[in-house]
Amino acid sequence: MNFFAQTPISEEPQRPRMRASASLCTPSVVRGMHTFKISSYNLQRGIGVDFASTNSEVRASFEIRLVDQANKLPPLVLLSQKMLIVFRSHPPPYLGKDFLQPSLYLQDDSLMIECSITVLAESKVAVTMTSIDIQVPPSNLSNNLGELLKAGEETDITFEVRGESFHAHKIVLAMRSPVFKAALFGPMGDRTRRTMNIEGIQPTIFSALLHFIYTDSLPSMGHLYGDNGEEMVKHLVMAADRYAMERMKVICESILCKNLNVQNVTTTLDLANCYHCNQLKNACLEFITSPDRVQDVVASEGYAKIKRSCPAIIADIFERATKSHKI
Repeated sequence: MNFFAQTPISEEPQRPRMRASASLCTPSVVRGMHTFKISSYNLQRGIGVDFASTNSEVRASFEIRLVDQANKLPPLVLLSQKMLIVFRSHPPPYLGKDFLQPSLYLQDDSLMIECSITVLAESKVAVTMTSIDIQVPPSNLSNNLGELLKAGEETDITFEVRGESFHAHKIVLAMRSPVFKAALFGPMGDRTRRTMNIEGIQPTIFSALLHFIYTDSLPSMGHLYGDNGEEMVKHLVMAADRYAMERMKVICESILCKNLNVQNVTTTLDLANCYHCNQLKNACLEFITSPDRVQDVVASEGYAKIKRSCPAIIADIFERATKSHKI
């Protein structure tokens, strides 16, 4: 099992720039209203009325209403329409032979017709905005810092770890780790120190810690498989906890959580309990108390060891199982 399998990152192809624009169409309109009174309606009924105009066309909306001359009734809409109106030398009548019928609106043998019309002239189109979408490349800050660590340029602190030397930059360490910040710039620290001995950590683990500090990612360790990879991640959890690198610790928790099995779950639970990895601890307890695994875990050698070394964890397992009604 490869604990550090990574998907290679391929360089994205150059995407063309995109142009974006916007425009606004503002209509130019002319509105008017005409009141047309027909006297002696019954005498003229059926003759029809033409709107006189010659050889023109407009886009317009109009509404024709009957108006109560006594102002007792609301206007009665006879026709409301939006259309392209074409006027020629003999336009068709809009109020024709049987269009109007006597009604309550007929008073003293006369009708009052009100017509409102809105004529749409040429629309004005104006460009309101033009922009070019410029593709912003992804940040390469972590790559730059990684190269800075690799080149060892302008370093001002050297760490001695079991006979191996590691060069770094105090300000970067202090920015990323509160523990380093206190040791290098705190009241009890020595701002002038140039070397520092590191005890209780392997050189490979300290190197991985520095890599994470500079790049915010774990180094490629694809050559590690199975137990070797698992032990490496567990040591990284310890280093992350020691230097208060919480994101690094959570990343390691995630790796261990995805690779839980009956043989390693109890030792992983012990690690999580010792180094305050609450999410990993809950994952281990959930794994152990699963009905299809609990018997195998209890029968494992790791369970017997943790039962002797840390009985408090067994109490946690029992409590979780009781709450879940699984045993």
